[in-house]
Amino acid sequence: MKKYIIVVVVLFSSFSVFAQLEAKVKYENKGDVVLATYFYEDGTIQQEGTFNKDGQLHGTWTSYDVNGAKLAVGHYMNGIKTGKWLFWGDKVLKEVDFVDSQIASVDEWKHKAKIALKDK
Repeated sequence: MKKYIIVVVVLFSSFSVFAQLEAKVKYENKGDVVLATYFYEDGTIQQEGTFNKDGQLHGTWTSYDVNGAKLAVGHYMNGIKTGKWLFWGDKVLKEVDFVDSQIASVDEWKHKAKIALKDK
């Protein structure tokens, strides 16, 4: 289970690197932080979050798929993963708690559809 989470976290982290190399980016100064928005080629948002004045990831970062559905939401404190991170997959929601960029706990919820039949 932890191996799966580590893979997901590495993929989420690599989105940032990939986005910096390939995606269109918009930067906005917002007081003590810089809001960065990365876009897919079609103009939809790929990822958004903030950097602190030292250029470290800081605050909430959100990743989206090409259809605009959330893939992940995580929090950084001066470049360190912290708090609850959420990862959406195919009918699965994973909640990963980080302390100093280390996984502290993992919870998973699966969507189970229930079908009711009505007798005539």
